[in-house]
Amino acid sequence: MTAPQRGGSLLERAGLALAHTPLHTLDLARQVLKLKGGNASAASAAVFALLGADPRFTVDSEGVWRLAEGASPPGTPLRELEFAVVDVETTGGGYGRGHRVTEVAVVPVIRGRIGEAYRTLVHPGRSIPPRIQALTGINDAMVRGAPPFDVIADDLREVLEGRIFVAHNVSFDWGFIREELLAARGDAPELERLCTVKMGRRLVPGLRSYALDALTRHFEISIHDRHRAFGDALATARLLLLLIERAESEGVGDLERLQHHLSARKATKRRRG
Repeated sequence: MTAPQRGGSLLERAGLALAHTPLHTLDLARQVLKLKGGNASAASAAVFALLGADPRFTVDSEGVWRLAEGASPPGTPLRELEFAVVDVETTGGGYGRGHRVTEVAVVPVIRGRIGEAYRTLVHPGRSIPPRIQALTGINDAMVRGAPPFDVIADDLREVLEGRIFVAHNVSFDWGFIREELLAARGDAPELERLCTVKMGRRLVPGLRSYALDALTRHFEISIHDRHRAFGDALATARLLLLLIERAESEGVGDLERLQHHLSARKATKRRRG
């Protein structure tokens, strides 16, 4: 029986075919890669290049491919997903110590293209320490007429909803956004999250630093208004697109595979320690 043909990337189509039934290498080459003719070695090489490094696929000694036990078929290619690239500026310390957001920017990346940003200053309900004013350029006078977070909460949630939350050191930005949303609305969306620091460490090995300045310098990305939310978020969005290209060049084509790719390195470091 032949698996139904659908659209999507080659990896998606292979996953859908194998979710339907195990297939021999030559059948996969014909059905998924559309390779015709009798060159078995070329067909085999093409299938192994597509699937061989992906732990979601297994092949036996007879050349029959299957989805690994418990594995889901590959999902939407990274370049076709929707991301919300976020940066927040704050009063400098942890949320639990009374510090709050002073500025937020969200730069959407939709199917490989940067969209129109959401950006606003936020009244933190407290003074901004002088050292933070010096770092960000945001002072008490600038936020005096800005909306408090509870006023922007609904709009911000709408911008984030249904997208993958991305930030450079995502635990910091997501931590503040989540706490502020919980305080303002009583709930926060459950979002997939992706960290460009972790992506950089895995996909660009050998750098001395993976700070935003270091990675953008490596990729020759300009940052306008460093330590302001929009400037940093826009630079991170551009960085994300280049890191996705790097991931795809390593055969990492969808979000599940990327998350596995990132966590595999972390596990290796723990074992060495």
